Amino acid sequence: MIYWHSFADFLAMGGYGFYVWGSFGLTAAIMVIEPIMVARNRKTTIARLKRQIRAEARNISE
Repeated sequence: MIYWHSFADFLAMGGYGFYVWGSFGLTAAIMVIEPIMVARNRKTTIARLKRQIRAEARNISE
């Protein structure tokens, strides 16, 4: 078990703090951004498919 003498020691993580906290922060950011991007892409894809279906329906009826 690792014990730290102060909060600063905890943040430093034995000299690897930048890597540890940077990795943690990047992972957290991706976990927040990914669902937003998926929802946005889903809406865009549904709108595009609806346009394609309407265009195909017009082409069939002509």
